[in-house]
Amino acid sequence: MSTFGTQALLIGGLLSAIAAVAHLACIALGAPAYRAMGPGEKMAQAAEAGKLRPTLVTLAIAAILFIWAAYALAGAGVIAPLPFTKLALTAICAVYLGRAVAFPLLKPAFPENSQTFWLVSSGICLAIGLVHVCGVIALWSAR
Repeated sequence: MSTFGTQALLIGGLLSAIAAVAHLACIALGAPAYRAMGPGEKMAQAAEAGKLRPTLVTLAIAAILFIWAAYALAGAGVIAPLPFTKLALTAICAVYLGRAVAFPLLKPAFPENSQTFWLVSSGICLAIGLVHVCGVIALWSAR
């Protein structure tokens, strides 16, 4: 039987994987997807021009999100434990929640990103981070 913590980490892993796929969709769909997702006109124009930077940045983010999904699944016991699972899940929670609340500090470094991008992406990071935190706390307090 699945516990609350297991279910939360399963959902967190699924959400991280969905976020990774959304990033890959930007690569596949090109400039219109970059414009719709809101990371800035420079990224969209660079994608239109066939520059590598948007693809490499987006691939890196997608890879990290897939790794985070794997760690959530490992924490839930769905796949074999990964190295440093507890430490990694703690760091993943911190990054998601940190990204959610630190966007006002990040905005000046990325002036091309739209306000909608910051609000939506920060809300998504907050939700995914809270799901991970619930899973981690529930599982590790039960052990």
